[in-house]
Amino acid sequence: MTGTIKTLTEKGFGFISREGEAKDLFFHSKELQGVTYDELNVGDTVNFEIDNSGPKGPAAVNVTRV
Repeated sequence: MTGTIKTLTEKGFGFISREGEAKDLFFHSKELQGVTYDELNVGDTVNFEIDNSGPKGPAAVNVTRV
């Protein structure tokens, strides 16, 4: 799936917006592949998979910058 970085926090997590989806998707910096958290910027396009098994609902995993 593809989305756009919408929010980055100082605590090492953020949210990805997805076209056609009302709710943003959570991601944690430990799920980044090929890019560090400090290299990401709001507005970057990313590819990711969705893990529905999280305790707080769906989250992005295997996040890579396009």
